[in-house]
Amino acid sequence: MNTKINLLVIDDDDINIFIIKKIVEKTGYEAKMVAKTNGSMAIDYLQELIASDQILPHLILIDINMPVLNGWEFLDAYENLGIQNDIDMYMLSSSVYENDIEKAKTYKTVKGFISKPLSIERLVELFEGKNSEAI
Repeated sequence: MNTKINLLVIDDDDINIFIIKKIVEKTGYEAKMVAKTNGSMAIDYLQELIASDQILPHLILIDINMPVLNGWEFLDAYENLGIQNDIDMYMLSSSVYENDIEKAKTYKTVKGFISKPLSIERLVELFEGKNSEAI
């Protein structure tokens, strides 16, 4: 567990962001978490990282329903950034609609769909998936 994991959480719910932050702390992994409250802010953040040649997130958790730029719109805008890095992205939503789960599968950048709330065990699985790769 000597690899630092950069996590980007895109969610407009402050309580959910707080919970994820606490879960990150409980995983035992060295992780830097950045939260953005809508997809537009997340795109701006990624563009800043690219422009300043900083490390991109290893893992992105994306809520679907957000103001300004929702999760789907974020994914469309992300694809236009032309990022070549392999970033694991997961939709993290309270949506139980089958069409949302199916829509997530249509994005090549999305690795899966996670129903809220996020558990410590599930986040550890995601971290271990990134930790086993050369970051």
